[in-house]
Amino acid sequence: MDYEVLIVGGGIVGSLLACLLGQTGRRVALIETQRPTALAPPPAFELRVSALNRASQQALQQVGAWPEMMAQRLAPYASMVVWDATGRGEIRFDAADLGETELGHIVENKVIQHALLALIERAANIDLLCPAQLATYDVSAQGVQLSLRDGRTLRAQLLVGADGAHSSVRAQANIAWRREDYGQKGLVCVAKTSSAHQATAWQRFMPTGPLAFLPLADPNYCSIVWSLPADRADVLLQQQAAAFHQSLSEALDYRLGEVLESGPRAAFILQGARAEHYAQEQVVLVGDAAHTIHPLAGQGVNLGIRDVLELSTQLADLPATELGNLATLRRYERARKGDNMLTLKAMEGLAFLFGNRQPVLKFARNEGLALLNHLPLLKQALARQAMGV
Repeated sequence: MDYEVLIVGGGIVGSLLACLLGQTGRRVALIETQRPTALAPPPAFELRVSALNRASQQALQQVGAWPEMMAQRLAPYASMVVWDATGRGEIRFDAADLGETELGHIVENKVIQHALLALIERAANIDLLCPAQLATYDVSAQGVQLSLRDGRTLRAQLLVGADGAHSSVRAQANIAWRREDYGQKGLVCVAKTSSAHQATAWQRFMPTGPLAFLPLADPNYCSIVWSLPADRADVLLQQQAAAFHQSLSEALDYRLGEVLESGPRAAFILQGARAEHYAQEQVVLVGDAAHTIHPLAGQGVNLGIRDVLELSTQLADLPATELGNLATLRRYERARKGDNMLTLKAMEGLAFLFGNRQPVLKFARNEGLALLNHLPLLKQALARQAMGV
């Protein structure tokens, strides 16, 4: 089975890349172990959500996925409030101050995946191989030959690893993976509050880690992302519902009243990680296969989308025989590695700053937030940077 590009990993990033390349006429195979299950009706919102900025929205509009997502469900947010639990520091960002209707959208990952897969299944030049799993691959002057666990063999000029932080493509390429364990876990769940979320993303920084209430399509439901010391997260995972609701309400300082209900809880280890290289001859990494960051600003998926936008641009006008050329792939790596590293270090810096109990830093961050809230031009610049515009 011959293609131009093989993509391992059919999550948001891999599926979007398949659509972008498919629009340019490339013959693409997307390899994924399992399809996302059906989306449950509200209020059974999914645990995994993404905070899509404007640049990511435009990429999804470019391939035609956005109308399908709107037909399902998504939650635009027009404001964001961030405050420090240890003092008076607080800042509020409003879309109206930028002349915009929203700052971004909170979308369940399954909504995005289903919309992209619907496009892929309608595309004549994209094959979705699912369920399918990478076994091994070999690189030669003729290209890449990939073997699946079911015995099928695929050939192409370029192999893309979009298979997440535990990337099999990266491991087989022997690309070093440098990790920084933060000693924390991210606890996630969906909660119903007594007060409406007001289309606002709420984030409170505490010494133990940030807590975010992200608005969902129902005005009284939020997606919770709570960064905590690993042992504390494990305790909260096992708490009885009433005690957990009390813990959540107190942690957000009752900004949305009482937490009335919550769904299943899960926790994942928080790590910042990066691949030493994004590219080898005929092989390239995108998204979490190349880098992971702290979730406190919700930029992970947006970075992955920027990766595939850059890669698809670099590949757009090349003849098929040059798709795996290392010089081309290095151009993609140079374009993305600096931005990804800067964001990684910025998130680590924010986590350190707001998690530090030293009186001088505590005073500085509270005064800094309060001052920034009264500097509209700087606030707008930061907001536009976060929006990707």
